[in-house]
Amino acid sequence: MTSDPAKTPASAEPQRSLAARFMRHPTVISALVVWICWLAIMSFGDLWWILAEYWPISLTMAVGSFIAGASSEGGGAVAFPVFTLGFGIAPHVARDFSLMIQSVGMTSAAITIIMLRIPVAWQAILYAGLGGVFGIILSLEFVAPNLAAPYAKTFFTACWLSFGTALLLINWFNTRGVGMREKLPDNDAALPWLLGAAGFAGGIISGITGTGIDILTFSLIVLAFRLSERIATPTSVILMAMNSLVGFAWKGIGPSSIPISPDAWNFWLAAVPIVVVGAPIGAMFIRNKPREVILGILLTAIVVQYVAALILIPQTPQLIAFNIATFALGSIAFIGLGRHGLRKASEDMHRA
Repeated sequence: MTSDPAKTPASAEPQRSLAARFMRHPTVISALVVWICWLAIMSFGDLWWILAEYWPISLTMAVGSFIAGASSEGGGAVAFPVFTLGFGIAPHVARDFSLMIQSVGMTSAAITIIMLRIPVAWQAILYAGLGGVFGIILSLEFVAPNLAAPYAKTFFTACWLSFGTALLLINWFNTRGVGMREKLPDNDAALPWLLGAAGFAGGIISGITGTGIDILTFSLIVLAFRLSERIATPTSVILMAMNSLVGFAWKGIGPSSIPISPDAWNFWLAAVPIVVVGAPIGAMFIRNKPREVILGILLTAIVVQYVAALILIPQTPQLIAFNIATFALGSIAFIGLGRHGLRKASEDMHRA
């Protein structure tokens, strides 16, 4: 017996509409595509043992992928310190894994950001993205292989602590009440060059630790150009996704002199089904949050990483000196950017 459409309950149509919208959501589409490919790889390769052996990796990236989508730090900002400090994994393996997993998680988050039309700074994505291509390839081939493991770990945490300190001070002592921009200036001739330089330097750092272009570009556009963290955060997510794809391709199928280790591939398979959901959820979480919430998430992650590094890395006089020098130089640079941004914004307000 066929049902009469006229007698269909009125509540059924909204339910079907809700289900249709859910299935068309970019996060759902990305997750389904990745899960189907992942299931095929795991099934045909009989690789289910990876989940049982590397479940701590999956758990770590459940947190890391959410932070990656919700802040200017990529998933590598969690993976690199946890892997190297907590699990004793070699820095180059943690770095490769970070680039590999961000290629999935942050790309999924980037697709969600673009499809949901979350505001971003496309100038930064273009110019910093181009600079990052050259930076990460140069770093993977010539810089990272020559940097000792403890110094790579220390550089990562001290550099980001200096950025967090500068960001906190600039916000705390902004007594002039200078507001944040909602878009980058269109008439600043130096902006493309500065963004390209930040992207290049960030690519160098990404080649060492698996993340860097996101937070370095974030620091430039927030501190020097007073762009709201609400705009800068999704911008940095897209940038890190692009840089990770370049690094992954160079190491995985490109002419890299040092191939990806089998351990990194196993870690990647253990985390892929998690991050493809976690990062987009993080991106949606901050969509309408005030900038103070975003700032709090970022600063908390930075402090936790630094304290963990001090506890877990065996300290030597040389390493302590390197730590202090990195923090001091980074603080000077970031605070200088912030003061420049405040001064320029204040001048613009007076001219208006």
